[in-house]
Amino acid sequence: MADIKEKIAARVAKELKDGDVVNLGIGLPTMVADFLPEGVSIILQSENGIMGMGAAAEPGKEDTDVVNAGAQYVTVNPGAMFFDSATSFGIIRGGHVDATVLGALEVDEKGNLANWIVPGKMVPGMGGAMDLVVGARKVIIAMTHTQKGKAKILKECTLPYTAVGVVNLIITELAVIEATEKGLVLKEVAEGVTPEEVQAQTEATLTVDANLKTF
Repeated sequence: MADIKEKIAARVAKELKDGDVVNLGIGLPTMVADFLPEGVSIILQSENGIMGMGAAAEPGKEDTDVVNAGAQYVTVNPGAMFFDSATSFGIIRGGHVDATVLGALEVDEKGNLANWIVPGKMVPGMGGAMDLVVGARKVIIAMTHTQKGKAKILKECTLPYTAVGVVNLIITELAVIEATEKGLVLKEVAEGVTPEEVQAQTEATLTVDANLKTF
């Protein structure tokens, strides 16, 4: 599973541009910063009030006053800023975050996202996701293609929505899929994977791009 997550994170990293302000969700998305191409530096923003967040703190070197939105100990880069949550969400809602990378429980062919709750189960909750997906200029979903063999890219989400029509790009270990007004477009497949194999593990209908690429 670690190799699969690294593969997804490495492909997501190629979507980020030098100087972008980026918010990385908890879990798999936090790995993206480890795979940025040479010469690409991003500015990490955290909902709890950090601009210029650095890598995770090394064990034994944690500053108990510096944590990310997932309550994990982190570092900050030179020039980093700290501010209150109201200012942080003003930045997000004001459209100043270039991209957010989030995990998902389900995504559907209309670009709807469900990533915050499974009824009857304990999960982290909404957090800042509903603000990020409507405030960030680009919403990238980084997730495994299936969960225990069950499709996660559906015709229609079955779980409670985080937001509707907000997803721009879905990146899994099998494919890169763009959400458009006309539905989901298969832009890239992983090396050794065919479009037919991707469709077989996807409930939603995929349109194969004429310039399909491999990653």
